Amino acid sequence: MATVNFRIRGNSNKPTSIKLVFVIGQKNQLELKTGFSILPSDWSEDKKKPKQNKAENKQLSANLDKLRAFIFDKYNEDTAKGLLIDRYWLEKKISECFNRVEKSTSGLLTNHIQHIIDNANTRKIKGRAKLGISENRVKNLKTFKNLIETYETEIKKKINFLDLNKAFVDRLINWLVNTKKYSLNYSGKVIDNLKTICIDAEKNDIPVNPYTKQIEGFSESNEDRFIVTLTFDELEKIKAAEINNSSLNNARKWLLIGCEIGQRGNDLLNLTKDNIRYKAGSMYVDLVQQKTGKSVTIGIANPYIIDIIENEFPHKISTQKLNEYIKTVCKIAEIDEKVEGKKLDPETKRKKFDFYPKHELITTHSFRRSFATNYYKKIPTAILIGITGHSKESLFLQYINQREDKDSNADLFMKFYSEMNREKIPQLKKIM
Repeated sequence: MATVNFRIRGNSNKPTSIKLVFVIGQKNQLELKTGFSILPSDWSEDKKKPKQNKAENKQLSANLDKLRAFIFDKYNEDTAKGLLIDRYWLEKKISECFNRVEKSTSGLLTNHIQHIIDNANTRKIKGRAKLGISENRVKNLKTFKNLIETYETEIKKKINFLDLNKAFVDRLINWLVNTKKYSLNYSGKVIDNLKTICIDAEKNDIPVNPYTKQIEGFSESNEDRFIVTLTFDELEKIKAAEINNSSLNNARKWLLIGCEIGQRGNDLLNLTKDNIRYKAGSMYVDLVQQKTGKSVTIGIANPYIIDIIENEFPHKISTQKLNEYIKTVCKIAEIDEKVEGKKLDPETKRKKFDFYPKHELITTHSFRRSFATNYYKKIPTAILIGITGHSKESLFLQYINQREDKDSNADLFMKFYSEMNREKIPQLKKIM
């Protein structure tokens, strides 16, 4: 049985916060501030309510009675719906009772981000059967929350969802791009994150500024993107390179597998022999992509990669270590053509555009892009998309910095049409 009581602490001559104590069963007790305060001398410990000695105390007592009844009503309603009754729920109901929009801490941006993080393992993701968001997404949310807290420190204000009008969002973008000198891609992802959190807050009945529906992320134009990939010839050089160090050899195996299966770094490094199966003598890799939740199957036809998987399967290492080792692997293999790209400047702690030896720019991101770039136009795009997990062709082409080749699509149609009708024998017509 649930009970609602009120209490104060302290016996000073200053107003003290009145707290609501909500007990559900024997072990579950929640305690939160009501938003009201009272002088300790005006509080009755026996009755756990204000003394009825003056008009303002009578009004305060009426407000607490209203709150008690409201909490009971909402508890019964939401319990019947199967909703989780926790501190976050109680905080929302206290605010709802008195229509406190601005003052509710549930309306604070960082509080809702933390709520998502705290409940990561039970969140339902659209289109997925399993509960929970990925470890990478949780890490991303923690980084996002830290960034917002840094901005709050600069503007000396806690950000409420209702604050997020156009002027506020424009100032945030200016801070990201011009003050912090973050890249357009990273800044755009921050704004995308902001919109996602706002949508989630609104679904949880938290009032948000109407402008949040118009928030749009952004990224570099295709002309500004520098995609570093490894060609088939360069992969042959990496295979042939003389490497005696076991850690570097292990990294080389991951690199070669990665460029052949077209998956993100984390999905690649989570592979084990349990992901491998055979059908009619051919090798297949089955996995579920962490980021999208999509089930993907990749056929392995390259004999060299089949040999690695069957006889010298690499041991797991961190993405950070792999990124470090593969640069050395590529340097030994003399992948040193000067190419334009971004590299972290140790002084500014920001990525800097310049020309660098190619091996310095190779990361695990290069694996998936190399696969997509190398096989583009050699394998039908629809098949490649099924392997990389892109949701549509336009995103795939943007990923490898290509425009749709309509002639190529038409050529492919004519090729298949020709093959389909190759064995048909022309019928001769008798002309009268």
